[in-house]
Amino acid sequence: MTEFLPVIAVFIPFLAGVLQFLFGPRVVPWWPVLAVAATVASSLWVVAAVAQGGEISHALGGWDAPLGIEVRVDGLAAIMLLLTAVVGALVSLYAFAIYNRSHDNASHYWALWLLLWGSLNVLFVSGDLFNLYVALELVSLAAIPMVLLAGPGKTVGAALRYLHFALFGSLVYLAGVAITYGLAGSLDLRLVADALADGGLAGALAAACLVTGVLIKAAIVPFHIWLPAAHGNAPAVVSAVLSALVVKACLYLLLRLWTEPLAGITGAYAAQLLGAIGATAILYGSLQACRQERLKLVVAYSTVAQLGYMLLFFPMASALAWEGAVYHGVAHGVAKAALFLAAGNVLAYVGHDRIRELRGLDRPLSVSLFAFALAGVSIMGLPPSGGFMAKWLLLSAALESGQWWWVAVLMVGGLLAAVYIFRVLRFAFLQAPGPAIAEPGPAPGALRTWPAMILALLAIALGFTTAPLLGLLGGLPGGGA
Repeated sequence: MTEFLPVIAVFIPFLAGVLQFLFGPRVVPWWPVLAVAATVASSLWVVAAVAQGGEISHALGGWDAPLGIEVRVDGLAAIMLLLTAVVGALVSLYAFAIYNRSHDNASHYWALWLLLWGSLNVLFVSGDLFNLYVALELVSLAAIPMVLLAGPGKTVGAALRYLHFALFGSLVYLAGVAITYGLAGSLDLRLVADALADGGLAGALAAACLVTGVLIKAAIVPFHIWLPAAHGNAPAVVSAVLSALVVKACLYLLLRLWTEPLAGITGAYAAQLLGAIGATAILYGSLQACRQERLKLVVAYSTVAQLGYMLLFFPMASALAWEGAVYHGVAHGVAKAALFLAAGNVLAYVGHDRIRELRGLDRPLSVSLFAFALAGVSIMGLPPSGGFMAKWLLLSAALESGQWWWVAVLMVGGLLAAVYIFRVLRFAFLQAPGPAIAEPGPAPGALRTWPAMILALLAIALGFTTAPLLGLLGGLPGGGA
């Protein structure tokens, strides 16, 4: 039974999303409640099975690779399933307060969100390059329409830009898949490494296409152009999922490719280049976040910056760097979801998110602002948060490898994060001078305030739960130092 668990974790949200499309508003809200609960339960079941018994694998249809397709869940995949389950459950709780039976887009939202959730789970359990391509496409096809739920007048341009970059990244990645198949005669992640390593220029070209395609999909600088507009203008529940899970899933894929099929072909120069791109993303994204006048754009550019930290794994390529990069992905996921949900509450109450006009919100939005501040602690990398533990692991890896320049990047990135987080809090808690908020909306209820708070508390709690998660993750694939 255990070997079928990954298939169940994928099948439930896909089936639920299709049924939501078929039956529409008639099954809102009770069907989404059941679907979310079942998806969370199945994902946690998979994680528990991996924690107790190690890696799970299953050959679909009984056909083993290379003829068949294998799904497998190791420690890294289990952590991503866990992150998706936790963030997905709390974002869904927030969404129940908005996309209920009275909302025109409720049926569309729940269908797309459940299909996106299923697509993410497919990506995490796939062990085949072409299956991963299909999963990437499904993620994009579900995520891009969700951006439009804010209204076509606001988001058509952002969604089209997202679509163009997603298609371009997919084509580049697919070119790498085609070259790999020509060299190896297989697309199983564990069977193509030798063929790529021995493939000479063709192998290097395949690796370059695979990595570049994923970087485009992940919105890594300089391919980030679509991200601020899409994340900054989408509904808060959509922005939270895009920043916490969707772009993170692409970086998960990059880690998976680098440590398995590309392990024998990637060299020190390529690793340093990825590290330099990550450092550029950290500095550029942080500086842009400091300059923004809209709250959601601050949080969106913060995502551009925070994604760069995970790329610092590549030049160091040690067990410490591996743990730091993955742990940063988890800590950033819960903290960034909290930031976007809190920002959504501000936008709903005030009617806008212009930072200089967010004055005196400490009483009506005290819980949301406290959640924003707590999540900001993790984003800044201050103790005792999960962000601190992740950056401490990366800093230790940099010192261990003698690459002190990454230490400087980590320190400067943390300082810049403090600037844009405290800038938001300064205006939000400022009482005077400045005009009062004209005609504020109703204060958000518990279903909208507490998911953000719980996610923020989880970002802090991750500072105390490092050992269990890193134990589940396991060591660096390939036995790195």
